[in-house]
Amino acid sequence: MKILIPVDGSESANRAVDHVIALKKQSPGLEIHLLNVQIPIRSGHVKMFIGEEQLNDYYRDEGNVALQTARDKLKAAGITYKHFIGVGHLAETIVQYAKEQQIDQIVMGSRGMSALSDFVLGSIATKVIHLASVPVTLIK
Repeated sequence: MKILIPVDGSESANRAVDHVIALKKQSPGLEIHLLNVQIPIRSGHVKMFIGEEQLNDYYRDEGNVALQTARDKLKAAGITYKHFIGVGHLAETIVQYAKEQQIDQIVMGSRGMSALSDFVLGSIATKVIHLASVPVTLIK
C-alpha cells in the first residue's frame, strides 16, 4: 500500500507524518511518499530578472526546507520513504502525483501554513478531497 503525505512544513502536516509513522509500525509493508508543492512564480517582471535555473533552485531550496522536519521524523523512526518537490497549483499537483504514482491513500494535515486557511477547513484539503480518486485522511 502506498501512502502520500503532502508536506508544507506546518504543524498539521507534521502531525500527519506522525500518524503515518504509527501506521507504518502496524503495517510494515507501507510505502511512504512525501510531497511538497511550490506555488509557481508567474510574474513576467520576476522572469525578466531571474532565470529558469535560478527559479528551479529556489523551488528546490524552499521545498527542502518544508520537507526537512518530516524527513527527520521518518529517519529517526528508521522508515524509508520517497520524496518529491513539485511546482504547480497545490491540490491539483497533489492529486496528479497520487495518480501518477498509483497512491492508495493520501494522509494530510487539515490546515496548512497560511493564516487564510484557518478560516475554513483547509481549502487545499477540501479541494484534494473533491479531486482525489483515492481515500483522503485529514489529520487535525
